[in-house]
Amino acid sequence: MPKLDWTLSAFGDEISADLAEQLETLTKYGIHHLEIRSVWGKNILELSDQELQRVKEGLRDYGCSISAIGSPIGKVEIEANFQEHLKQFERALAVAEFFETKYIRMFSFFIKPGEHSRYRSRVLDQVGTLTQLAEKRGIILLHENEKEIYGDTAERCVDILQSINSPHLRATFDSANFIQVGEEPYPKAYELLKPWIEYVHVKDALYATGEVRPAGEGDARFGRFIENLVGDGYEGFLSIEPHLDNSGPGGGAGRFAEAYEALMKLIRAQPNVRVS
Repeated sequence: MPKLDWTLSAFGDEISADLAEQLETLTKYGIHHLEIRSVWGKNILELSDQELQRVKEGLRDYGCSISAIGSPIGKVEIEANFQEHLKQFERALAVAEFFETKYIRMFSFFIKPGEHSRYRSRVLDQVGTLTQLAEKRGIILLHENEKEIYGDTAERCVDILQSINSPHLRATFDSANFIQVGEEPYPKAYELLKPWIEYVHVKDALYATGEVRPAGEGDARFGRFIENLVGDGYEGFLSIEPHLDNSGPGGGAGRFAEAYEALMKLIRAQPNVRVS
């Protein structure tokens, strides 16, 4: 079996609000990609053009690139003004182009419990509009399963992806988020979503409490998940999103180290994976 190429990335804002500290920590572990969500306490879409240029210069100084824009697109109530949200989306597209990344992470709108059927058509219309705009710019939207949005379960994720049926709308697979809504990430969600998975968020969780844990230390069967990614020939990004309590010794950098080592322990057991 030929070697598979996996590229590590991470949410640096869980290490520090300071960009330099984010990049210094990541490069210490040989990670040269950042899934950028916030820096200096500001969401990436709220940064001025001058601040974006500072980010680009920082990335260059550390030899790093952006794997995806960790945007909040679609992380609003379904009844929110969609035309106003489109303005934010235009900024997300521009930011992705500025950083020369083809990926924007997005969501499928918050829905009140029991109202998914009522809002299905509206969700599909709005996500479809976003996808069409992304396609015109050569951008791929990565839908993340997130609790309390339309696409929080595997079946509703499939509904979105299958209904819109575009190569410019793919899936970010987040095992911990599935656990937090009572879903089985592996094998159920993985098998259902496998045709659309183009990006992976790395975090585990416990069914009993919803607490996020490093990969392999929760209930997601992360080791088996990794094995099946290998068996199915996955090649792409694995983005570490620790979501751990940073208040103890070592702070964000220390907890990131825990998350990184937990993932690498699982990857090292796979001889056919080459990590960069």
